Amino acid sequence: MTQTEGIRTPASWVVVGLDNGGTTDNATVLDATGSFLVDQLVEIPSRVLDGPELAVEALADSFENIIRITNTPLTLVRAVGLDTPGPATAEGVISSKGSTNFSAVSWHGFDIRAALERRLGLPVVYNNDANAAALYAHHRHFGPDEAMRRSSVAGIVGTGFGGGVVDDGRVVKGAAGMAGELGHVQIPVQDILEDGQPVPRCNCGFEGDVESFASLTGIKKNLLPFWLTRFPEHPLNDEPIERAAKLLRGYGEKEDPLALAVFGQQARAVGKLFTIAANFTDPDVYFIGGGVVEAAPSFRQWFLNQVREYTDLRVEQKAVASFELVPDLDMAGARGAAVAAFDAVVAEV
Repeated sequence: MTQTEGIRTPASWVVVGLDNGGTTDNATVLDATGSFLVDQLVEIPSRVLDGPELAVEALADSFENIIRITNTPLTLVRAVGLDTPGPATAEGVISSKGSTNFSAVSWHGFDIRAALERRLGLPVVYNNDANAAALYAHHRHFGPDEAMRRSSVAGIVGTGFGGGVVDDGRVVKGAAGMAGELGHVQIPVQDILEDGQPVPRCNCGFEGDVESFASLTGIKKNLLPFWLTRFPEHPLNDEPIERAAKLLRGYGEKEDPLALAVFGQQARAVGKLFTIAANFTDPDVYFIGGGVVEAAPSFRQWFLNQVREYTDLRVEQKAVASFELVPDLDMAGARGAAVAAFDAVVAEV
């Protein structure tokens, strides 16, 4: 990154947040006052396709780059927060079957948290990327004092469907690190599907889970092929299905009937998920993030309103709960990773 606007130097000790992605690593710095030292993306190539060794080195480069441009002495860094796409354990061990970004055999079962910790010589706190975004959204919404007394549930609509559950300001990880895998919660589909529409199937093998509806993959594999048969004159029929799926949001922003039908089904699916969450965790806030947040304001507000409409809350819950969009989505992962590291440092004091 060459721009330097919005970059500050630390007031005291700091933690660094590193968001590992399929193409880039994004970094941020959070100081002891709770202030982020950068207000923009600070990215370098992640090199995950080159295997674990070079990818860990890229994360180290990202770390060194962010402390350099913020003029942060290494001695002030207390810990590093790291997030990656899942699935991975709570300790940061990539699934034995790999994942979308970590498909090479060398990644299977690789302990990325421990490897980065050895490379940097600093404590590393791990979360998956959806949990990190959920944690940032929670802390940003409530502020430093209220955050530790509140709970939230977040759904992140992307290529898949990520999620996060935050209770008393901390991510709920579960015994195996699989808590918050909200995309694979199976939901009642009878009020979502149209006559003749097959039950969607997820890449995980489940039928009728949230991700089979509310994800780019769900659009491509399940929803759009059906709805194109209902709109045979639609211009997306002339596009390859993968390209058509990516173009669909643009049509949604223009209130195209086919697009609204697809995204309406997604919103209903998320509403069903949040109805289940209401009976398990009864959160203060339901967050939505992902591509819908990056869309035109009118469209993302429409989507949020649809989710709210199809979330069946009791009267008492409606009086106290709210529905919000995940803020600063492109920076939410790195910032959430930094918040997790910050909380770990404070807990040790």
